[in-house]
Amino acid sequence: MRTWSEIMRPAGAALCIALAVSLGAAAQQGEGVSVDEIVVGMSAPFKGASRSLGIELYRGSMAYLTEVNRNGGVHGRKVVVKAYNDDYQPNLAVKNTLKLMLEDRVFLLFDYVGTPTVTRVLPLLKKYENLHFRLFAPFTGAQPQREEPYDRLAVNLRASYRQETEGLVTGFLTIGRSRIAVFYQADAYGRSGWVGVREALAKKNLKMTGEATYARGTKFTESLDRQVAILQEANPDAIISIGAYEACAAFIRDARKAGLNVPIANVSFVGSESMLELLRAAGQADGRDYTANLLNSQVVPSYESPNVAAVQEYRALMDKFRAVPPPGLWEADYKPLPLSFVSLEGFLNAKLLVEVLRRLGPEPTRAQIDATVAGVKNVELGMGRPVSFSAQRNQGSDAIFYTTVEDGRFVEIRDWKGWRK
Repeated sequence: MRTWSEIMRPAGAALCIALAVSLGAAAQQGEGVSVDEIVVGMSAPFKGASRSLGIELYRGSMAYLTEVNRNGGVHGRKVVVKAYNDDYQPNLAVKNTLKLMLEDRVFLLFDYVGTPTVTRVLPLLKKYENLHFRLFAPFTGAQPQREEPYDRLAVNLRASYRQETEGLVTGFLTIGRSRIAVFYQADAYGRSGWVGVREALAKKNLKMTGEATYARGTKFTESLDRQVAILQEANPDAIISIGAYEACAAFIRDARKAGLNVPIANVSFVGSESMLELLRAAGQADGRDYTANLLNSQVVPSYESPNVAAVQEYRALMDKFRAVPPPGLWEADYKPLPLSFVSLEGFLNAKLLVEVLRRLGPEPTRAQIDATVAGVKNVELGMGRPVSFSAQRNQGSDAIFYTTVEDGRFVEIRDWKGWRK
């Protein structure tokens, strides 16, 4: 395990260490619970190239929490989200986490976004495990918070990237596409998905046909011709991308321009609607269709599914409240999405959070969280598939859904045969 000094980068390290020294004493002064509020802390990208992920996750959660609060809250307390921007940067996530624990004294951490940020926060929570801070419903399917020594520090709702990538690999293999290449973000997130693809192929005695990486924070306006050329030379018949929406959209655009027209799949973290908006706009400008042959795995049902109870509730509350982050937290030029898989996930995260807070009773403490979560068995959040935890299992859902673009929107895939080689 890395040491504390190794966790912190030089910039801002002195501040972080000073905060950490007094963390133990200060945290004992309160647990984020007052007479009328329960405060939870969020660190996520509200600005920069991945801002849609943090903003939409927040909006979905707040749509549900606003309704709960207007109806008396949880045991008479409103659930308040204290949120900070981290630009999808690990150092900022660490500083925000220390602030949330020390100065804001939140009850738990909630709705964090991204593997590179979460993997830097986990050692911090481990160091102060005696304070019982827990990371609740992080927006990442990576392995570190699902395995020792960090598994008990996180409460995961979503399925893992390994499950998503194995499902995508299996789908491609069933239609005769075995030359699978990988395009991924060069960090812990991308590598987590890369491992998932490699392991899924190894089960069938296969290897990746090729791989190419890009730097976290790459924007849609940048060229990804070099990555396209690397994979084009490998001659794949399918590509699985593990990245964020701006870079993945840029890669798809440049791949199609270069004549690389094989199916390209993305995992749930990508931000499907934000990626699609970029591709649609570019396609209109270039006179091309960049939305064909796209497949995305999702960890929540489609918001176009009228018979799913949670979807009905989500759509009604998103329309009713139109929640946005507090002024100054997000960039004013961002246009909120009417509906998205990300905000639906945030909505479901909030439903699970409220379920656990209710079970904690009128006098909640952090020390009760683990046992309370372990007692959540076969709870229906409205997804159509029950959620269950145990003392040995910190992931509530294994549900994965597959989508493609039809008529300018993502719809569930009923049959993979349309992509048969």
